[in-house]
Amino acid sequence: MPIDAAQATSAEPRTTDLAWEPKDVLLYHLGIGAGVPATDPGELRYTLESKLHVLPSFATVAGGGMALAGGLGAPGIDVDLAAVLHGGQTVTLHRPIPVRGRAVQTSTVPAVYDKGKAAVIVLRTETADDDGPLWTCDTQIFVKGEGGFGGERGPSSRPTLPERAPDRTVERHVREDQALLYRLSGDWNPLHADPDFAKLAGFDRPILHGLCTYGITLKAVVDEVLDGDVARVAAYSTRFAGVVFPGETLRVRMWQEPGRVLVSVTAADRDDAPVLVDTAVTISPSGV
Repeated sequence: MPIDAAQATSAEPRTTDLAWEPKDVLLYHLGIGAGVPATDPGELRYTLESKLHVLPSFATVAGGGMALAGGLGAPGIDVDLAAVLHGGQTVTLHRPIPVRGRAVQTSTVPAVYDKGKAAVIVLRTETADDDGPLWTCDTQIFVKGEGGFGGERGPSSRPTLPERAPDRTVERHVREDQALLYRLSGDWNPLHADPDFAKLAGFDRPILHGLCTYGITLKAVVDEVLDGDVARVAAYSTRFAGVVFPGETLRVRMWQEPGRVLVSVTAADRDDAPVLVDTAVTISPSGV
C-alpha cells in the first residue's frame, strides 16, 4: 500500500511513557562495547553505577527503543518491513540525560520525501520529563519501492570532510557476541542473531545493529576528543552507508573543527568499506 504523505504528516502526535534506570544505561553501554579494560577509570564511567554518566546515544533505546516501531505504525504509513532500511539518525540534546528517569515521548512524522524509486520517512520523537525537554530524535527510514508520488526530494546538504589527514584515528573491535548483547536494549530483530533469517535477508551471517555502530562511534569521540565529558555533546547525526559484521574492527577517523567533530567510520577488515558517512558531533563549549 502506498504511503499517504499528507495523512502521515498531518496526523495527531502520539505519546508514549518512557522509564529507565541505571541497569538499562549499564546494559546499553556494555552493548556498545564499554568496559574494556574493565578496571579503567574512563570505562567505569560507563559501567559502574556509583560513577555512572549517560552516553547521549542512549536516547535511541530509552524505554526499549520503541520510537521506530511506533512511527511505522503511524496513520498513512503501511509499508512492507522487508523494504525498510534505517537511513540516518540524529539526536539533539537539550540537557544531559539522567541515569534514572520517567518521561513522555511525543512522536510525529514531520516529512516524507520522494527519492524516485524510494521514499524517506522522517520520524521525530521529542522526549521531556517534569523538568522540561530532554532530547529530540530524528530517524530517517528508507523504504524501497515507495517513491514516485510527486513529493519533495528533501534536503541534500551534507557535511564535507576536510581534505587534510584526520586529527585522530582509532580502531574499535566489535566482539563476536556484540549484537546479542546490544539487542537486549530493545531491538529484537532476528537479523542480528539468527543465521537463517540473515540469509533470507541476503547476508551470509547476522549483522550488527546500525545503532550499535552509532553508539560505538559516539563513545569513541567522547573519549578521544571530549575527555569523557558526555555533557558537551549537543547533537549527533549520521547516515548509515554499510553493514558491520560482529567480529570485525571499525576504523573511526575524526576531524576537529570549531564547534563540531566530523567523523568517518569504515570496516577496517574489508578495505575500509564505508559504514557511517555524513557524520557530525556538535559540541557545546560548556555542556548542554
